[in-house]
Amino acid sequence: MHPTQSSQFEHASLKNYLLDHAYDEMFTGLGDLHRHCEPLLEHFSALPSEELQRRKQAADLSFLNQGITFTVYGREEGTEKIFPYDLIPRIITAAEWATVEHGLTQRITALNLFLKDIYNEGRILDDGIVPREVVYSCKHYRRQMMGLQVPRNVYIAVCGTDLIRLENGEFVVLEDNLRVPSGVSYMLTNRRVMKRIFPQLFRSYNVRPIEQYTQLLLGTLRSLAPEGRPEPNIVLLSPGVFNSAYFEHAYLARQMGIELVEGRDLVTHDNVVYMRTTIGLRRVDVIYRRVDDDFIDPLAFRGDSILGVAGLFNAYRAGNVTLANAFGTGVADDKALYAYVPEIIKYYLSEEPVLKNVETYLLTGPKERQHVLQNLDKLVVKAVGESGGYGMLIGPQSTKAQQEEFAQKIEADPRNYIAQPTISFSRAPCLIGDELQPRHVDLRPYVLYGDKVTIVPGGLTRVALNQGSLVVNSSQGGGSKDTWVLSQ
Repeated sequence: MHPTQSSQFEHASLKNYLLDHAYDEMFTGLGDLHRHCEPLLEHFSALPSEELQRRKQAADLSFLNQGITFTVYGREEGTEKIFPYDLIPRIITAAEWATVEHGLTQRITALNLFLKDIYNEGRILDDGIVPREVVYSCKHYRRQMMGLQVPRNVYIAVCGTDLIRLENGEFVVLEDNLRVPSGVSYMLTNRRVMKRIFPQLFRSYNVRPIEQYTQLLLGTLRSLAPEGRPEPNIVLLSPGVFNSAYFEHAYLARQMGIELVEGRDLVTHDNVVYMRTTIGLRRVDVIYRRVDDDFIDPLAFRGDSILGVAGLFNAYRAGNVTLANAFGTGVADDKALYAYVPEIIKYYLSEEPVLKNVETYLLTGPKERQHVLQNLDKLVVKAVGESGGYGMLIGPQSTKAQQEEFAQKIEADPRNYIAQPTISFSRAPCLIGDELQPRHVDLRPYVLYGDKVTIVPGGLTRVALNQGSLVVNSSQGGGSKDTWVLSQ
């Protein structure tokens, strides 16, 4: 099948490019190009195969020199890997982006209101919109947050929401990442590499900038400082060099011009947090944390943690330090609670959701559980608190033994799992060897919430580089590509 009827694009690199029912980010179902992709394919088709490979090597070298790696846990042959990068950018039109931006603004606003409500009045629980047991049985629910005043009522300052595109081209939300969303450094470094390797192509497209993200993040954190701290001292708290996202922690701290600290660098005294420096203690006002609740304060949460700061929660409760994101936000990105987000939006905002959810089965009810157990070969089953592509069964690609194993897990703890239809989400062209081949992609835009909601135009497009795979996570063989949002 020729991907386009126009002979100028009948290029050797496209001979194995197959279209099916999945939405294609470059080609339409008729075999024609989406109009905004024509200059892109023209440019790539004009480049000799050797030149493409040379530029691919230049990109890989750039990532290596910058230390852009991620860690794969549990592998003996070495854990540090270059984050796989695909040279073909993914293009989103201005109109498509306007819908995404509207939908994400609506979603983070509603989820912030939800968190404020469940930790205070509990109106949504009293009114039966969200069942109490779904909230109170969530392992990320923090009773310690009840009645606590959060600065500016902002629970979620930073959010990375995963979107996929259905067969009709519509963007829908796959999941929300509200605790410690990662990957934004790859979005920023992808763009920098792309501009250097394809400067002409980049200039010819009117691509909206994303480089301002770190300054917007800094402004968001500054806006959340405790009262009476006009020049707040802001730090980024990392679990340390062995964390899989340590490159990102160091990168963001450097770009924002703030200190990168670990738990051992901080100390609390009289409910105030201080940073140890060579000239003595210096007060800390805002902590952008990349450490989960469980490990952040051994006095309040897990007593065996050595990553956190003893007494941090008391300083937070006293209003002397702000944490972004707030403690207890994980309840709102629990995959079981995800099913209620459309109702949460309607409840707080009196609006219909702009971005829909994927149909989701909750397994605590016997009827839905039975349906899922009988159809494990057709559905995707996910553990509600896992991320990174772990704790997941993709029914059509699973063995009978894996299905039986998941059936036992569901029967033993139905609250811990949800199921969704297997969605053949959109695919985009990727350079595989010297050919263009379609691979499944998702999109993680980054949403900031301080004085107002800000979303840089684009996000991290993650790619399932293994043929036929639906798993885009880097830990499971995924990669990424630059995301170009057009200005008109």
